[in-house]
Amino acid sequence: MQEEINENLKKHSTWKRIFFMLIYTVIVGLVRILLWAVILLQVASTLLTGKCNKNILGFGSDLSTYLYHILMFLTFNTDQLPFPFSDWSLTEEFERPSLDKKKE
Repeated sequence: MQEEINENLKKHSTWKRIFFMLIYTVIVGLVRILLWAVILLQVASTLLTGKCNKNILGFGSDLSTYLYHILMFLTFNTDQLPFPFSDWSLTEEFERPSLDKKKE
């Protein structure tokens, strides 16, 4: 048992993942700030114009999907590193809700 633990502690891949997990933990904090900005901008847009801003909807959708990818990595549900260590187009694999719908 002790030998198995020692072997696990020596695995380079485990320490590499922990390093990336620390990086993504910081990125999650930054993304949360951006999400709050998106929320506040969308609320302001809705109050001022009576409808959602389509550009903000798209950005919010991409940002939410990006956060989802990070959380999947942090919880060991995937080994795929999210952006910036992979292509941003990972967000395109999820179906985005229609931006043409009128939001009330």
